Amino acid sequence: MKQEIPYKIYLSENELPKAWINLRAFMKNKPAPLLNPETKAPMTKDELSQVFCEELVKQELDDTTEYIDIPTEIRDFYKMYRPAPLIRAYCLEKKLGTPAKIYYKFEGNNTSGSHKLNSAIAQAYYAKEQGLKGVTTETGAGQWGTALSMACSYFGLDCKVYMVKCSYEQKPFRREVMRTYGASVTPSPSTTTAVGRKILEEFPGTNGSLGCAISEAVEAATGLEGYRYVLGSVLNQVLLHQSVIGLETKTALDKYGEKADIVIGCAGGGSNLGGLIAPFMAEKLQGKSDCKFIAVEPASCPTLTRGKYAYDYCDTGMVCPLQKMYTLGSGFIPAASHAGGLRYHGMTSTLSQLYDEGLMEARSVTQTSVFEAAEYFARIEGILPAPESSHAIKVAIDEALKCKETGEEKTIVFGLTGTGYFDMMSYEKFHDGKMTDYIPTDAEIEKALAKLPKF
Repeated sequence: MKQEIPYKIYLSENELPKAWINLRAFMKNKPAPLLNPETKAPMTKDELSQVFCEELVKQELDDTTEYIDIPTEIRDFYKMYRPAPLIRAYCLEKKLGTPAKIYYKFEGNNTSGSHKLNSAIAQAYYAKEQGLKGVTTETGAGQWGTALSMACSYFGLDCKVYMVKCSYEQKPFRREVMRTYGASVTPSPSTTTAVGRKILEEFPGTNGSLGCAISEAVEAATGLEGYRYVLGSVLNQVLLHQSVIGLETKTALDKYGEKADIVIGCAGGGSNLGGLIAPFMAEKLQGKSDCKFIAVEPASCPTLTRGKYAYDYCDTGMVCPLQKMYTLGSGFIPAASHAGGLRYHGMTSTLSQLYDEGLMEARSVTQTSVFEAAEYFARIEGILPAPESSHAIKVAIDEALKCKETGEEKTIVFGLTGTGYFDMMSYEKFHDGKMTDYIPTDAEIEKALAKLPKF
């Protein structure tokens, strides 16, 4: 007899994953290599080690090892807030009148309020092991910056954060949490770096972007002895650490004999989505599953749905490696959307490759429809979601309503990446009717894409 599924499925500490799953190792067609921005040759371990921690470089370049052990000290830290619950959305199902089963993996049970801590603690650990003084980084909505400041505080590392200017102004409380944990926070683009000054000269009064902040953080790291740059998304090393989300999710579903038919995640740089789908996609690549995967992005920054699959710079200042990815152009600066964590011009090469092969779908949704879904979800399920997470909520509801129309009893799983308690200014604008939907024109996107590097 099948077990009754509880509202919240909790795993024990003993069921916490002992190894991360490396999705690239299961891919027949590997993502294209990172290229040196000057020589256009594949980046070497030595070149990448000038910017990133040595152990993280090894993880970045590894596309053959299926499982990579999680160090004991990282697993011990994980135990403070993991395993995270997988929640059956019974109330939402009832309200929608859908035959679908809806589950969400809740990643907001930590002070940083999001999934970002999964990689932040790993990257800080490897920086400390290497004997570094500190690290630099960028942050969009502030979730990554918050998580990294916590991780650096735990390991006694200095942390310098370049925060996208519009988020710096929209989310002052997120900024103050970072400062509470000892990080210095600079609005980007700034006048403190050469690349920041150059961007301000080219785009006077700009609200900034993740691409701008990345350029500044890399310049700062390479100019300071004993520092390295770390980042919260896009690269393989980050997706690797975030795979703890998907591994826990699959273990919880397996425990009750459940099989996911649709897995949904918000998509900016790809960390949350890549981590969530990793073990499920690995099964699909092995021919063991026909699960559908949906990446949800903002209509204001439609990387997958309107971008081009090509080599591009990972940053606006064009100092980082080139990556083959779906991109809107490194010079594309999105509108000041409230889902700051999704305002990145490109998508991780791993997910870009899977999307290009038709193994994953993508949808773009407008800002107001996302906040409508967020409010609806909060009133029914009792959790105030982050704007980023609410993109996944919006499409999960859409898919559940399709099941209502067809009568199909599908199992839908989505990632609730974090809480929205630091996003109340955004909710205020929505409630006051001051929120608008900006969708870039074809001409704007074409203008940015025209500056893609030529080979």
